[in-house]
Amino acid sequence: MSGPHVEHRHRIVLALGVEEAFALFTPKGEEACAPGWAPEYLFPADGETREGMVFRTFHGGETTLWGCVDYLPAEHRVRYARVSPETRFAFVEVACRAIGPATTEVEVGYAQTAVSPAGAAMLAETTDAAFAAAIDGWRVEIEAALARAA
Repeated sequence: MSGPHVEHRHRIVLALGVEEAFALFTPKGEEACAPGWAPEYLFPADGETREGMVFRTFHGGETTLWGCVDYLPAEHRVRYARVSPETRFAFVEVACRAIGPATTEVEVGYAQTAVSPAGAAMLAETTDAAFAAAIDGWRVEIEAALARAA
């Protein structure tokens, strides 16, 4: 099977400084604002984000293995490879850019390849609009978590 491949990018704006915003897109940072996000850290065991880190997530009845491919905190960029063995393989990239003293633009990109018919069906449902809505949902979750913490 030659799996379908899709790529999507979407930007959100957060009322946070770039350092604070970028930290939320590490596995540990997501624990604070993404409901149900509970990675199992395989390496390093403390979940420190760095190139070569490996972790596992469980969501929607699916297990996904993640690896940090590029971690460039000085540039506020991180890139992960992730594989859900039954459905798809993906690269996930997050880049943060300060657009004001306490305002950050976050660009999220996914490049996904189906590895099965079930994965192909999932990718067929991931339209540009659906992807944008999902990433906009991340913004809502982050804002809600920040409001709870205030």
